[in-house]
Formats: sequence, C-alpha cells, structure tokens
Amino acid sequence: MPLPFLTADRVFEAADDVPLPYDDRDRWRRPYRPGPWRVAAAALALLLASFVLFAAVIIAATAELTSATVVFGLALLVIAGALRLLRMGVWVSPRGLRQVGFLTTRTASWAQVSAVRTVQQPVRWLGLPRTVQGQALLLVRQGQSADGAPPLMTTHNADFLGRVEAFDRAADSVEAWAEEHQAH
Repeated sequence: MPLPFLTADRVFEAADDVPLPYDDRDRWRRPYRPGPWRVAAAALALLLASFVLFAAVIIAATAELTSATVVFGLALLVIAGALRLLRMGVWVSPRGLRQVGFLTTRTASWAQVSAVRTVQQPVRWLGLPRTVQGQALLLVRQGQSADGAPPLMTTHNADFLGRVEAFDRAADSVEAWAEEHQAH
C-alpha cells in the first residue's frame, strides 16, 4: 500500500504553487543561513537563560520578590542578547543593504552603494583582535574609499568559519542583489 504523503514522487497540484509568505521580496531578508558558531553561541545563551529563569522562580518562592524580579530581568537580558546574536548579519531588500551588528545597525540605500565586492585581505577571526588571511565582502559607498570601510562579512566570522563555499554563495547573492538594484 503506497503512502503518498511519505513519497517524493507524488504529483503536486497547481494550487500548491502559490508563493510562500517568506518569498515577499519587499521585506528585509538575509541571503544566507546563520552559521553554526552563531547558532551554538545563541543556544548556549538561551540555555544559560533557562537556568537563570529557574533561579528566579526559586528565589521568588523562597526569598524576596524584588530579588526574583532582578534575576528575571537578567534572564530577559540574556534572552534579548541571544536573539540579537541570531539577528546579526547582512540583510538585503529592494530598498538597500543593512548590516546588523550586536549593538548597531547600518543601512545604505542602493543609491548610496557604489560597489559590493569580495577582496582577499587580513580579517578578524570570530570578531576577536586576532587576524588571519581570508576573504571579505566590502561595501563601497558613493564618494568614499573602500580602505576604511569595515567588511560586511568575512570567511572567518561566526557565520562562515570553516564554510568557505557558504561564504562564496552568500557573497555572490549579495553582489547579485547590488547589481540588480543599482541599475534602477
């Protein structure tokens, strides 16, 4: 007895070919998946937050409510940090290019973008002061040089460490978005 819901060879109906909600090209989107280092760091932070939340419940049951509130606030801070860590990266939309950092976000409209290119240069390893030779995707704005610009992403950041092919695909995708929207 065939189980059509478990097989990949069934015929799809035309009604299944509707665009999915995440296919909206007018929204900001990251043209790559977050890397394993970034996801692992966020998962560890969320694990820590669960222990802190458990501690807040114990403190609320045995001690003063103000102490529990402070510990609960600390857990919310750790959760917000983990979510922000997952949100970091390069985002594109028809309006422009956005680089989301942990504390800052920089946005450049496509009219401000002169070029987006990949270069071979010393890059920071996981954002630490140590530098290694790698590739970086640089954003060159109109009227500015590429020398002082911080890289959008590198082969040794938390998204692409040990995944050079993923960096190449992501850099090609961002460069394609730049070419497509600079012409308008």
